[in-house]
Amino acid sequence: MKYAEEGLQYHIGVRTGEVGKYVIMPGDPKRCEKIANHFDNAILVADNREFITYTGYLDGVKVSVTSTGIGGPSAAIAMEELVKAGADTFIRVGTCGGMDLDVQSGDVVIATGAIRMEGTSKEYAPIEFPAVADLSVANALAASAGKLGYRCHTGVVECKDSFYGQHEPEKMPVSYELLNKWNAWLRLGCKASEMESAALFVVGSYLKVRVGSVFLVVANQEREKQGLANEVVHDTEKAITTAVEALRMLIKEDA
Repeated sequence: MKYAEEGLQYHIGVRTGEVGKYVIMPGDPKRCEKIANHFDNAILVADNREFITYTGYLDGVKVSVTSTGIGGPSAAIAMEELVKAGADTFIRVGTCGGMDLDVQSGDVVIATGAIRMEGTSKEYAPIEFPAVADLSVANALAASAGKLGYRCHTGVVECKDSFYGQHEPEKMPVSYELLNKWNAWLRLGCKASEMESAALFVVGSYLKVRVGSVFLVVANQEREKQGLANEVVHDTEKAITTAVEALRMLIKEDA
């Protein structure tokens, strides 16, 4: 493999020492520069496929941001290679769709665990193994959101591989399964739906690294169905600042 021969991680294109122990992981590559602007002296380290990496400093400690693209497979690849490059603490920053009626557009959701309705985690662990966030990271995210005064929810999120399977389940050949399981998640109090955390939590358990997730709620299709207020919000700054402040807390605690 070309990158392996050059001492680079094959997909993300970074060498050991080019990333910090602490990494923020958005899905969207275009979000990396926005996150890196919160760091001191951030520089572009790598840009390959969906994986863009910047490295800078928070409170004098090296930190990085690496995009993962959409879904569990590429997120797992990024985490595997970042761990090989020296990282051990990860915060996924992304967007989600609210599910519980109390979860409103523009809110922040912090995942304590994830429903494994995706395929990547099944190639790491039997389905009986839970996908759970690291407690210290989840607590730091919750404390950060509280400190910043954001309306925040903590709890279980659902992870899937098909975006349109969620939004147009009745059109799918397996509609009977998608609709029944969605209703089960709602009855169980699931907070929101997204696409990466289940894979990241399980891979993190396997690699023995710390992983947490924080999301901006774009909208809530269940509120839409009930005729409740449901504007569409795209600005991810709340989720980003929650993650950055949480990293500062973790850096201080670890020191």
